[in-house]
Amino acid sequence: MTVAAPRLTVERRLLREHALVIACDEVGRGALAGPVAVGAAVADAALSRRRVPDGLRDSKLIVEKNRGPMAERVRAWVPASAIGWASAAEVDEVGIIRALGLAAVRAIDELQLQGVPIDDAIVILDGNHDYITPIARIGHGVQPIIKADRDCASASAASVIAKVARDEYMVALHDERPMYQWVANKGYASAEHRAAITAHGLSAHHRSSWSIGAAPTLF
Repeated sequence: MTVAAPRLTVERRLLREHALVIACDEVGRGALAGPVAVGAAVADAALSRRRVPDGLRDSKLIVEKNRGPMAERVRAWVPASAIGWASAAEVDEVGIIRALGLAAVRAIDELQLQGVPIDDAIVILDGNHDYITPIARIGHGVQPIIKADRDCASASAASVIAKVARDEYMVALHDERPMYQWVANKGYASAEHRAAITAHGLSAHHRSSWSIGAAPTLF
């Protein structure tokens, strides 16, 4: 089944009332090891008149070898972008939802450091739950949108940027703990990853508060 390309319809509607749209999407939520990352991509009036890059999709719908080049293209396409992180230790300490909120706020704080006037922005967040506002009130608020990463081009951009960055982070950890095969599974619950946990136990990069032994195999 062919998936329709994301569009800027939602962004254009919101830009009639707000100077900026900041789209956020997370990656790593279901992983057993590694941080969660939230990508943030800015849309403004100028972007709303640009053509969406060919091939842009939710990161899960882009084959791995094409994600890096697409991330470069969308970073050049949007006026600003950033990534926020929350570590495995933070996931253990505060839970996954609050950790996602911390990562999102850190991404938006990074945009502000880049000079983005976040007080003028409305945030669109992929999903049906606002995990940002309990951490900090941002600009004109947060609007969760189910399948935003599929349908909204700015959220697709945030998805790709975050996915590529987190995958690179997990690959960089591989040499430190090669038995877990993070170069292949990126910290998710592959059969090989779970077998390595059984054989070698958990590392400092695992989310030790999770019921990892019972985690389903995702890859």
